[in-house]
Amino acid sequence: MRIAVCDVGLGNLRSVERALQVASRGLRNEVEVTRDPARLRQADRLVMPGQGAFGDCARALSGPLGDAVRGHLAAGRPYLGICLGLQVLFEGSDEAPGCAGLGVLGGNVVRLAPGVDPVTGAPLKVPHVGWNTARSAGDSLGLLPPGDPQYFYFVHSFVVVPQDSRVVAATTEYGEPFVSAVAFGNAFACQFHPEKSGHAGLGVLERFLAS
Repeated sequence: MRIAVCDVGLGNLRSVERALQVASRGLRNEVEVTRDPARLRQADRLVMPGQGAFGDCARALSGPLGDAVRGHLAAGRPYLGICLGLQVLFEGSDEAPGCAGLGVLGGNVVRLAPGVDPVTGAPLKVPHVGWNTARSAGDSLGLLPPGDPQYFYFVHSFVVVPQDSRVVAATTEYGEPFVSAVAFGNAFACQFHPEKSGHAGLGVLERFLAS
């Protein structure tokens, strides 16, 4: 099975590649980092990671690379979006007005509202950096760990606001709730970083590869 990690010129590619190789142990999987649209179209599974600015990611996907990603999704082949790989599925972002996302899902990306710690009353910092739980809201693909919510690692200042609540797969509390994962068709995308989230994150990757 060929797993393509889409290279849009932003960070975090190699850690995602290594995590997928670990999750593939014992399986005959080929993990490839590529920015070649033809290679993406040939992939059995596509992973879209990304750390950085929405505008940079959107511009990288504005041509043939983005067309290949849309084609992969339209064909119903499994897709895993991580951080910007979640946000770019939407129509646009307040981080980069005028830069269009892939537009696969209706809705927008907005700045995370600075909330208040419910225990101390102190203001919460933005960006949201560190460990937090993701509570399943009906993960249709079953990629989230079963049972009680588990901790994942987050690094972000923006969150997605889907028009269709049925795509919401998980929510997270940071002063107030925000959407931390979506699922539709054979696509799953999360605001947290599975490749940095220890056993729980590895489980997400393993279930994605088995889906």
